[in-house]
Amino acid sequence: MGESRKYDITVTVQPQYLEDQSDEAAGRYVFAYHIGILNSGSVPAQLLSRHWIITEAAGSVQEVRGQGVVGEQPQLKPGDSFSYTSGVALSTPVGTMRGSYQFMAEDGTAFEAEIAEFVLSVPRVLH
Repeated sequence: MGESRKYDITVTVQPQYLEDQSDEAAGRYVFAYHIGILNSGSVPAQLLSRHWIITEAAGSVQEVRGQGVVGEQPQLKPGDSFSYTSGVALSTPVGTMRGSYQFMAEDGTAFEAEIAEFVLSVPRVLH
């Protein structure tokens, strides 16, 4: 197994529009996103921090950095997974999020797990 597979984290995202928490007339669109994090590498690693880039349809960009996720810094052995749900409010009915998680492997190596861009969209706006 090469070095690139040694430090390997798989991130999956499932966004969801929360109509009951949104106020479209006031320009408030609330979305939840369910994140799955799998240590698909060969060494234990701890998630230390997160970095999100949130882009709204109007072009505004917000960056969010913080320690851990939902108040935790999970330690993941190879094959272990961690999941959580969080949310974001936008002022437009469509936006995107992307980012990364910063990890520290048990052997002292720091590395990042990229979070591919995903779309936040009110149903029927894009399709």
